[in-house]
Amino acid sequence: MATSHIAVIVLLGILVATHIHITEAQIGVCYGMMGNNLPSHSEVIQLYKSRNIGRLRLYDPNHGALNALRGSNIEVILGLPNVDVKHIASGMEHARWWVQKNVKDFWPDVKIKYIAVGNEISPVTGTSYLTSFQVPALVNIYKAIGEAGLGNDIKVSTSVDMTLIGTSYPPSQGSFRNDVRWFTDPIVGFLRDTRAPLLVNIYPYFSYSGNPGQISLPYAIFTAPNVVVQDGSRQYRNLFDAMLDSVYAAMERTGGGSVGIVVSESGWPSAGAFGATTDNAATYLRNLIQHAKAGSPRKPGPIETYIFAMFDENNKNPELEKHFGLFSPNKQPKYNLNFGVSERVWDISAETNSTTSSLISEM
Repeated sequence: MATSHIAVIVLLGILVATHIHITEAQIGVCYGMMGNNLPSHSEVIQLYKSRNIGRLRLYDPNHGALNALRGSNIEVILGLPNVDVKHIASGMEHARWWVQKNVKDFWPDVKIKYIAVGNEISPVTGTSYLTSFQVPALVNIYKAIGEAGLGNDIKVSTSVDMTLIGTSYPPSQGSFRNDVRWFTDPIVGFLRDTRAPLLVNIYPYFSYSGNPGQISLPYAIFTAPNVVVQDGSRQYRNLFDAMLDSVYAAMERTGGGSVGIVVSESGWPSAGAFGATTDNAATYLRNLIQHAKAGSPRKPGPIETYIFAMFDENNKNPELEKHFGLFSPNKQPKYNLNFGVSERVWDISAETNSTTSSLISEM
């Protein structure tokens, strides 16, 4: 796996300062565009480079962004948006055209690592009308990538959320909901056979905010001083690991024990809802970045993880979703970002009403 240096991150809270050394770039940042006041694509990619962010998730094949990415050496998750899934599933000619226009025309100048065919398509949400097209779209894009000679370079997957998980506690008993197995089993089988990872959006915030009586804030933001869940020989001190490992267990139960996971979104809001504060967001993000180097009890080792998002996006709703940018639309960091001289240092000083996090998103 290619590495880039997102080196050292220092998040200065309002009352405390913490220093974190990041030697491997396990962290990427999602580039959402649901705002009417965002910088130009070239300015955005320059901001990624200047902050030494080596990975990026793009939710649709925006050619302005892809052109700006040429020669940047930034690894990309390229999204095939939900609105195109049915069309791609309907015929190989559509998949070939999509791959030519959005992948081959930019390769190898743009380092596309994964194609995410759809985002959070699920039988139990408002995207249920797309479920029958999910696997055919995956297969068609996979074949088109192979025909383009890029099968060894680009993995084809999809991004899912935790609504597909029926049992998550304890993590070793993780399983998909019985009423979605018809949907999840073929996806897991496809990923196993093509040796691609599942992309999973994992948000401890939503589990905590929806059940604060049962889930403690320290467990949700990586600050629990002791083991919270003893699961056989495995010990869990944070909810992120428990959620991640429940998905691994669910896949193993469906014949996907060899399938890896990329955390395609994670974060914590700083405003707009219960538990959404600057301190909580900063603590969660700081610890997530550090934790991505270590792995979970079930799967030790680096966890490739993407934070949503680069900017505040004023066209998102509800209010909670407007407050997740690392930067304001004017490119000013909502946390003061400075680099050291001798080593790359990301100094982040939390300001009042600042945010650092991510959110479930289609864009």
